[in-house]
Amino acid sequence: MSEQINFKHLHYFWAVAHAGGVTRAAEQLGVSTQTVSGQISRLEQSLERTLFRQQGRQLVLTEAGHVALRYADQIFMLGEELQETLEDAQLDKTIRLAAGISDVLPKTIALQLLEPALRLDAKVRLQCGEGDFDELLADLTRHRLDVVLADRPLPAGGTQAFQSWLLMRSPVMIAGAAALWQRYAAGFPDSLNQAPILLPSRHHVLRSQLDQWFEERRIKPDIVAEFDDGALLDAFGLQGFGLFPSTAHTGGDAHMPQALGEIDGVWEHYYAIANRRRLQHPGVQAMLQAAIEAAPL
Repeated sequence: MSEQINFKHLHYFWAVAHAGGVTRAAEQLGVSTQTVSGQISRLEQSLERTLFRQQGRQLVLTEAGHVALRYADQIFMLGEELQETLEDAQLDKTIRLAAGISDVLPKTIALQLLEPALRLDAKVRLQCGEGDFDELLADLTRHRLDVVLADRPLPAGGTQAFQSWLLMRSPVMIAGAAALWQRYAAGFPDSLNQAPILLPSRHHVLRSQLDQWFEERRIKPDIVAEFDDGALLDAFGLQGFGLFPSTAHTGGDAHMPQALGEIDGVWEHYYAIANRRRLQHPGVQAMLQAAIEAAPL
């Protein structure tokens, strides 16, 4: 494929694929069937792929056609979003902040980290998405995000275009519902040996710290369940299915059980990751400034 895609040709292809045929698409577009067929032929020539094939009286997509349609759907959806955004009368007065939240980050923590950006004097339109850490970094690289919030910094040896900033850290404690607290609070942390416990799954940074802490103290708890989702872990813990790790920043709720004790030397860390060139973004600046002001002297 030596030439760039002609988006007018792509639009005709997209219309035919959704209309189910050339005749219906031509009627919707207000052009002749010859025009539609000609535009699709030119697109196929430029792509060097056949996008449709005849099946009886029907025109059906080839495998290449299905792939092209998936991309065309995204392209024209983004075009509609662009038009709607540019038609917004408040656009010039609004700061857009696209934030990617790591799926292991507690929701209450995400709220605390983003709050300074929402308290700017200017109007802020926040767009939040949640996902896997590596996927979010990929979106950051593609400039789809302004900032990523995660429980870990950039991996060593990563691109120099990005930087990590520690926004918050919190000590970790073991908490439990009333009945479990009464049974295991005395003699903490040795009382955790063979105690029922709920833990984050192994792709959480906290899990490796907890495993090391247990090993160093020769404590072998009874692992009842492991969770990718921290909110789900807390929900099971609140129902008394096991003791569980919690932090000072996610606790303090009227429904939270009591803490048995703090896990010395184990901390949860929360980071912002952004392109160095995006540091002038008012929302990112507000988050970093809030972290600086909250840091102990």
